[in-house]
Amino acid sequence: MGSVVANMSMSLDGFVAGPNDEVDHVFAWYNAGPVRVETENPDFTVNLTPESAEVFRPGAPGALITGRRLFDLTNAWGGKHPMGAHVFVVTHRVPDGWPREDAPFTFVTDGVASAVRQAKDLAGDRDVALATPTITQQCLELDLVDVIAVDLVPVLLGEGIPFFAGLGKAPITLGTPTIIEAEGVTHLRYAVRR
Repeated sequence: MGSVVANMSMSLDGFVAGPNDEVDHVFAWYNAGPVRVETENPDFTVNLTPESAEVFRPGAPGALITGRRLFDLTNAWGGKHPMGAHVFVVTHRVPDGWPREDAPFTFVTDGVASAVRQAKDLAGDRDVALATPTITQQCLELDLVDVIAVDLVPVLLGEGIPFFAGLGKAPITLGTPTIIEAEGVTHLRYAVRR
């Protein structure tokens, strides 16, 4: 069985987006190098440093869990997530016009634990990725996260959407990180200790 991995790009002061959801600074490393990496979505190609490409390339997660807010902000990624993963959307209400037969989305209305269970079943031996701070925080509180992967970007945003603020169950102890340095980003991967 794969791991449940919370992975986000984050500023040095802990924000995954600016106050108006702007992500250009924390995603700048996606276009910082000469290695062109195509994704499942032909409209989303990245140009990474060789070091970042090695982190990015190991393959799409078997499933991805997100919240309704990101689903709406991205306009459902045009009907298919760039990584090609099946997306489980945690929501109180299924949006109008969904689900669609041609789009790999499952709407989960009975909480994050159910979303993780369904995503793990679908992913099999592949990882399940958590794609938002709120979902990550809820999963941490329920001991459902195996790995935290942070793409740490050398920028201070000063304000915005924090990755880990407001954890009710703290402290959460992490293992020694693996560290991969690249131009414009340091890739950190921590096992969550239980």
